[in-house]
Order: sequence, then C-alpha cells, then structure tokens
Amino acid sequence: MDQKIIDLYDEYTHKPLPRRVFLERLAVLVGSATAIPAILAQIEPNYALAAQVTAEDTRIAAERITFQGATGDVGGYLARPKLAEKAPAVIVIHENRGLNPYVEDVTRRLAADGFVALAPDLLAPLGGTPQDPDRARELIGQLDADKAVNNLIAAMSHLMAYRYSNAKVGVVGFCWGGGMVNRLAIKAPDLKAAVAFYGPTADPALVGTIKAPLQLHYAGLDQRINANVPAYGKALKKAGVSHEIHMYEGVNHAFHNDTSAERYNKEAAGLAWGRTVEFLKKNLG
Repeated sequence: MDQKIIDLYDEYTHKPLPRRVFLERLAVLVGSATAIPAILAQIEPNYALAAQVTAEDTRIAAERITFQGATGDVGGYLARPKLAEKAPAVIVIHENRGLNPYVEDVTRRLAADGFVALAPDLLAPLGGTPQDPDRARELIGQLDADKAVNNLIAAMSHLMAYRYSNAKVGVVGFCWGGGMVNRLAIKAPDLKAAVAFYGPTADPALVGTIKAPLQLHYAGLDQRINANVPAYGKALKKAGVSHEIHMYEGVNHAFHNDTSAERYNKEAAGLAWGRTVEFLKKNLG
C-alpha cells in the first residue's frame, strides 16, 4: 500500500481528522471512491482477528471487573494464569480507541505468559468505551490526562492487593497508551517496569522522578512520534533512568496491532513482544 495512504490514516487517527475529510482526501489519493472500501478493509481494525489467545483458553481465567478509581468506578478486563497462586501483575493501557477486543487479546496473551493482567477502561469517566471508534477518539481528546494517570495509579493499588498478584506491578501501553506509560512512570515510584509501544514521549524535564526501568519500542516510519525520541532518550540517560530504546526500521506506527492488516508487521511485532515479556519477567518476577 502507498505510504501516503498509511500516513493519511495516521493523521486521521491521531489528529484526528473528521471521517468525511479523511475519505475525501483518500479518494483524491487513490483516484476513485470505488477503491476506498478495499483499502479500508486492509488498514482499519478488524477485531474479528483479535484472538491469539481466546477467553476459553484453559490456561487462563478472564473476567470483566470494576475497581475504585480516582474518578469513581472504573471498568476493566482482567486475565490471569489459572494455575499460579501468585503472579507478577501488568497494567495494559489501550490505544486512543479505548478498551477494545485487540487490547483484551493482549491482556489474555500476558496471562498466558504468566502474568496477572488488567486493562482498565480509561474512558470510564466519560461513560466508557463506545462501539464507534471515531467517538472513542473524540472522547480520548476530552480526558483529563492527570486524572487518567490517577486512575492508573488506582489500578496499580488494585493489583498490588489482588489475591493472585505478587504485588509487583508493571505496565505496557500502545500508542496513546504508550504515552500514558511515560506519564505513569513519572508519577508512580512503586511501578516496577514500564513498556511503551510507539507512545508520545513525556516532558524530558520531568523524567528525573522515574524509578521504573523503561523499554521503549518505536516504528521506523513513524515520523510523528519519532521526532521527539532522541531528546527523550538523552534526558533519560542524563537522569540515570534505566532504559532500552528499540527502533524497528521499515515498519509503521501500530505495527504490533494485528487487527490492522496493512500496518501490522508480524516479524517486528513478534520481536518486540518477546522483548516485552522477557523484560517484564526480569523486573517483576
């Protein structure tokens, strides 16, 4: 697929552009409105593909829960290994589409790898994640970021007290959620490990408070996010924050999301996920 189409979709997703404007620009790029449905089928999420680990997998137990957050009740999706009496815990922070089947599948994958995993719905203060992803993106833009971080800290407290947790909590987040990983690391000294996939960097001036080791994954073609990575890495090094930066050349933003056929990159996703699991086990085990 033409990289200009993928870049336009990224602009639509993250600016965000109104869908009408996106489709108008897409029609100009491809030369015909009749080609648009086939292109959308390749680039937009297809949540029917989100089932690397199913909820019926005998290795795990999965359920929807509610915990007390800083803004009131927060819903979430929790999965854990069935046979572990105590396991390390991981918060999974969703993209700007909210808590959807892809994020739930990632949560189950972590459970299958031996973690208690909780994906909170950070859109809870605004009524929770809607079915319409465009509406979810609009709501994400209305969230108070500081309150969202406080809800993540509440999720940490919930996991630290959870009967199947070893009380060591890490976090992994994607896209918007990757940015929230960086924010959480700054505000939560009890966090034991933090993994961000192509997330917006935090203010370099604030990284001196980070105690958790960081593992940061970026897509080589993601110019929007990558512009701030060198300064962020320099600030982390200067502050003495333990961190890893992995750049995956030739792949697009959201390369880990296997529900978007055109942006997903199996090789890079597999390598990044292997590194993630190893990093979390090292720091939370």
